[in-house]
Amino acid sequence: MIFYPQERMALFIDGANLHSAARGLGFDIDYKRLLNHFRSKGTLIRAFYYTALVEDQEYSPLRPLIDWLDYNGYTVVTKPAKEFTDATGRRRIKGNMDIELAIDALEIADKLDHLILFSGDGDFRRLVDAVQRRGKRVTVVSTMRSQPPMIADELRRQADQFIELETLRDTVGRSHTDRPAAPIRNDDDGYDYDDEDEDDEFERPARA
Repeated sequence: MIFYPQERMALFIDGANLHSAARGLGFDIDYKRLLNHFRSKGTLIRAFYYTALVEDQEYSPLRPLIDWLDYNGYTVVTKPAKEFTDATGRRRIKGNMDIELAIDALEIADKLDHLILFSGDGDFRRLVDAVQRRGKRVTVVSTMRSQPPMIADELRRQADQFIELETLRDTVGRSHTDRPAAPIRNDDDGYDYDDEDEDDEFERPARA
């Protein structure tokens, strides 16, 4: 990894995608350690975290994580997840934060030297290209070691550098065995959660 102490940096975390990548590697993200790690690499201007929430649930398992992030150095961006009924009559939930992340990244890019994107979604290739054409460096954090790999080849090629998430396990991770598992959802709640696109899958909450 190449970082320069004088760089102004910002983190852009696709919450559902990062969760899926870490889960595929068998650990959870410790967001306090993650923030401290990148603060040590340069001048961290902002750390954005993006996720969609199901608003009509009496209790969202994501809420404790969102509240902690809000109070501990992260800028949390949320929007309501969309509910729809598929062709078989099943209720499905989808949430995608790509547009919000891309707009925020482009708006702040001129104030940065280095953007760190936590996502393997190939749709972000054009965003990375646009930021690079402003003279900024872009690092992508995801994984090739999960099954299937979470990083799109076109995104990895476009980035200035790629960080394999597995190599950060000891720095920003905690093992699943470190704490009781918190379910991502109740499969008896009447909803069928759409897992066809990993970017839209709701994440299990992680303690800070």
